[in-house]
Amino acid sequence: MSAAGLGAGKVGPNAIIQLADVLADRLGLEERAAALRAAGLARYLAADPERMIDEREAAALHRVVQVRQPRDWDELSWEAGERTAEYLLANRIPKGAQWLLRRMPAAWSARMLLRAIRSHAWTFAGSGDFSARMERGAVVIAIAANPIAMPGCPWHRGVFTRLFRELVSPRVLVRHEACCAHGARDCTFVIGWT
Repeated sequence: MSAAGLGAGKVGPNAIIQLADVLADRLGLEERAAALRAAGLARYLAADPERMIDEREAAALHRVVQVRQPRDWDELSWEAGERTAEYLLANRIPKGAQWLLRRMPAAWSARMLLRAIRSHAWTFAGSGDFSARMERGAVVIAIAANPIAMPGCPWHRGVFTRLFRELVSPRVLVRHEACCAHGARDCTFVIGWT
């Protein structure tokens, strides 16, 4: 599912908000401001975006952080992904659904969570083409032409890891088996649990 019917090329504002917040918390407000300016996003210095944003804006900020913080960008992006998942858990996934998912067998919880992710895939896949399937003990998610692809896609891995660990199993492991940033057609994530 792509964003074609929902405003092609748009992603959720957390792709920027959470990374900017991680920069502020870990490296200071000056680095946050410098990164936003370098990405051409100075308009977000005064206030975070409140609506869906152009996927190119999110990609620009993630690339700028990679260039400005070459040793730590993966960790910073991962943390931003985890914080995005925390936002979703706090504000978008009903508490009753979370309670139920945590008590179901992992395969059933994964199937239900995947259904919800599919319904909202445009928030993190933008114009990319989202697909997913269940396998024995795993979920395989692919985003063709991922507009926010970065080597290893730490932001996406952080989001998926946190959501699946919270709602499916604390023993979730997310492997990134292919990446658009390395020339692959899809960014492929295998989310397994024991």
